[in-house]
Amino acid sequence: MAGVSTDEAMRRAIALASRGLGTTSPNPVVGCVLLDPAGEIVGEGFHAYAGGPHAEIVALAQAGNRAKGGTAVVTLEPCDHTGRTGPCTHALIQAGVARVVVAVPDPNPVASGGAGTLRAAGIDVELGVRADEAEAGNIAWLTSVRRGRPYVIWKYAATLDGRSAAEDGTSMWITSEAARIDVHALRATVDAIVVGVGTVLADDPRLTVRNLRDGSLAIRQPLRVVVDSAGRTPADARVRDAAADTWIATGKEVGTGPDGRVDLPALLAALHRRGVRAVLLEGGPRLAGGFLAAGLVDRVVGYLGPRLLGAGPTALVDAGVHTIGDALDLEIVDVTQVGPDLRITALPRKREG
Repeated sequence: MAGVSTDEAMRRAIALASRGLGTTSPNPVVGCVLLDPAGEIVGEGFHAYAGGPHAEIVALAQAGNRAKGGTAVVTLEPCDHTGRTGPCTHALIQAGVARVVVAVPDPNPVASGGAGTLRAAGIDVELGVRADEAEAGNIAWLTSVRRGRPYVIWKYAATLDGRSAAEDGTSMWITSEAARIDVHALRATVDAIVVGVGTVLADDPRLTVRNLRDGSLAIRQPLRVVVDSAGRTPADARVRDAAADTWIATGKEVGTGPDGRVDLPALLAALHRRGVRAVLLEGGPRLAGGFLAAGLVDRVVGYLGPRLLGAGPTALVDAGVHTIGDALDLEIVDVTQVGPDLRITALPRKREG
């Protein structure tokens, strides 16, 4: 019986890695599949939570002696340092693995160098297998390491004509329950949810991850962040309850930009220092405009409800665009129907020059 190819094994490892989304931060998501010399899968694992065993260690424990002479297929270059756990390179060497196949090199200077250590021990190392796919699955962590700031997803909901609320300010509900359930699944993958104080004053949101059908809260809650330049968040706002940690980010604490509002790059740098690697920016339109104008949005997720209002607040204002030539161009990478609504996922195109 034919064994599994390393390409197939990497596809499986990437799927395993995705199980750690939302629980591994500030560590990356990683998956590992171990093949014996005949190419049969003898062990697999993924990094489930920060401080827990790494994917390679889980897979090696499952494989036992069957890993000797085999191949380890890993989505990220095995770490070569001792943190809360030991270096995975040493574990692979001690297990007698003959070959290691890696999708993406580790950009973290603290943990990188694993490929060199493995080669020095006589292990054959191959890099770049399904690299694009593995990078996409780990994009938040990779972005945060490379840029020193969290990966930012701007999520908004609007009618088909781009309104986020009616003329009288009502916005419950622009989109369907199916879309709102989808948003809670998205919230569960990030480390922090960011809104402006205007959203808190207008809607008094909870900003938690919960089951909309029974109201139960998820075990892990993202940090709630209110961007509040002048400290106007009410003492009894729901974001101040005990359901999740909250940071009221004021201009006095974070610093202000030329416009007198909270300095957004400084805000992201502070969140990065707190271990936040992925941020969901949920509102409001002026705060989103500030992030976009500063080039701080990495992904846009828009939920469009099949409704028309013709008047009312728009989903985005003050994004620094004054003429059509300055428009912020996007690359649409996914369009999915969620209940009666459309979820559009897009990436900002890099500006030339």
